[in-house]
Amino acid sequence: MKVIGFVGLPGSGKSEVLNAIKDLGVIITMGDVVRNEARERNIDPSDENLGKIAQDLREVFGPEIIAEKCEKLIRNLDANVIFIDGLRSNAEVKVFRKSWKFPVIAVVIDDKTRFERLSKRGRPDDPNTLEDLRERDLREISFGLKEVIDTANYKIDNTDPKIEVQKKIRELVLNIICNY
Repeated sequence: MKVIGFVGLPGSGKSEVLNAIKDLGVIITMGDVVRNEARERNIDPSDENLGKIAQDLREVFGPEIIAEKCEKLIRNLDANVIFIDGLRSNAEVKVFRKSWKFPVIAVVIDDKTRFERLSKRGRPDDPNTLEDLRERDLREISFGLKEVIDTANYKIDNTDPKIEVQKKIRELVLNIICNY
């Protein structure tokens, strides 16, 4: 089994990048673990609530808890290639690297474009203002997100035209899979 991680600030385009390679493997979104926890607790999935749940999970069970929950999901899958969407800390990276080679790809983009994309996305946890985005970024960075981006094995600039980004990510991922 080949497991590859993706990291980026909210709105960087991780989902778009993954959409270009979804035919190559199974995608597990780490944020879905938190959204599922909100659903189980019968809590509205607003950005503030999801942030509190994510912090609560990490404080009670440790910074690697969400990765551990994802790892359990992976072990029950019958797939050759798994993509992990939404790494937040090096503690999470370490969980995956205990079992797999686990290269990490960072998706990077400027703040203005990120905010514009998030404004159009329409999820209940999306920010309404640039200041909301900055607050969310600070929360995500407090989990260790910046360190994961900075130490990623590969970086994809998502400011290029969509077709170019899709071509670059497919080439990169196919190369990673072949040389895993």
